[in-house]
Amino acid sequence: MSDAATDAFEGVDPDAVREALLSWYRDDHRDFPWRETDDAYKILVSEVMSQQTQLGRVVDAWHDFLDRWPTVEALADADRAEVVGFWTEHSLGYNNRARYLQEAAQQVVSEYDGQFPEDPEELQELMGVGPYTANAVASFAFNNGDAVVDTNVKRVLYRAFAEIRNADDPPYEEIANALMPEGRSRVWNNAIMELGGVACQKTPRCDEEECPWREWCHAYQTGDFTAPDVPTQPEFEGSRRQFRGRVIGALREHGPLELDDLGPRVRVDYVPDGEYGREWLRELVTDLEVDGLAELDGEVARLKQ
Repeated sequence: MSDAATDAFEGVDPDAVREALLSWYRDDHRDFPWRETDDAYKILVSEVMSQQTQLGRVVDAWHDFLDRWPTVEALADADRAEVVGFWTEHSLGYNNRARYLQEAAQQVVSEYDGQFPEDPEELQELMGVGPYTANAVASFAFNNGDAVVDTNVKRVLYRAFAEIRNADDPPYEEIANALMPEGRSRVWNNAIMELGGVACQKTPRCDEEECPWREWCHAYQTGDFTAPDVPTQPEFEGSRRQFRGRVIGALREHGPLELDDLGPRVRVDYVPDGEYGREWLRELVTDLEVDGLAELDGEVARLKQ
């Protein structure tokens, strides 16, 4: 065990801490359908959707997506416009995530004969799959990951262990991996993320949710529940990604459109020569063109085929 982990666990039995959390998770946790499968494709879909959307809202979208494209092969063969349109209709965040997800599916089919790689580093070779998502898929599909460290987990560790709280550069990953039971990344990562999402929220619910770490937790013992800054998600209403979604939706519904016909379908205050006019819309469509989602031919915008 590293020096940082040894210091963090001073006076604490790590085995007791581990078992307390796992027992709490086994007794009662939120039921999300992707927790009931070890299918890497279904887990990847849930991870990509969850990047921009609250988990409660992801459930219906996840079921609908898998009803339409139930296998990695089905998604690989799907019409790109339909996949992007689905993303827009379900308000799942940036549309390029849909494109990357389909391209990842195509890689799995063409390069891996439809079988997902099991190693986190190799999973990162898939389009749009970064270190966090790769580790999550490796953990939940193959029980082959490191400790997942998202904002919820950081908040749990910061509050629980004084060593992290007092460090200039908190060793989150180091302590998280030292705490995780060897070979149990699937259940452990689900459990500690559940702790952060249910009991150790920004406004903690320690007693209400019967947090299993109360007897060891530095924050609970001292009453100081400060936590590291958590980045906030930009407002969707009125955002650039909302208007990008509207462009995709309009082109999907109506087909190719002149910019001045497209504009009023994107903004009710569209005026060709105004602040949110033709040049603003041209830049928006050009961004989508760079992402491979749309194309601009003179003054006509259309979905990328």
